Amino acid sequence: MTPVKSSKTEPQIMEMPSQKMAVVRGKGVPDKVFPEFMPALYGSVYTLKFDLKKKGLPTFKVSGLCVRYPDAHLVPMEEWTHIIGLPIPEDSDSVPQKVPGTEVKIETWEYGTVAQILHLGPYDQEGPTVERLHKFIEESGCEIAGVHEEEYLTSPDSKVVKTIIRYTIKKK
Repeated sequence: MTPVKSSKTEPQIMEMPSQKMAVVRGKGVPDKVFPEFMPALYGSVYTLKFDLKKKGLPTFKVSGLCVRYPDAHLVPMEEWTHIIGLPIPEDSDSVPQKVPGTEVKIETWEYGTVAQILHLGPYDQEGPTVERLHKFIEESGCEIAGVHEEEYLTSPDSKVVKTIIRYTIKKK
């Protein structure tokens, strides 16, 4: 029997390896946090990329922005913690600091088994998609074992905004 291909807008369970990330942290409403911290994060990551290129070393593609929201379900939006990251090469041991007062750190984000779903549309309309993913996790005999994470595949002003919503999960 041929496996049925599932749509990316359907929840799925998959294995993900750990990922080294350049990370900034902020607190508050997303519309205020992102403009404040993005210049430091992107500045550091692109400088790392071009420093490698200048040295004749293998470079990397700057890919989708990922954000972890560890307390979004616990506190008002004005108090949300944002852990904002961009993937960097595994052998990176430092990132250039480009914006005074905003430290960009290196972290390894652990994954393993994850459940994720593609949300199409504005961020403020993610609620039903998140609920579908939670229900899928429950019906799969699993439970959430990590924080709410979003990976932004498009910019906020895209015609169709695409966001992967993801949780690390474990069997009950």
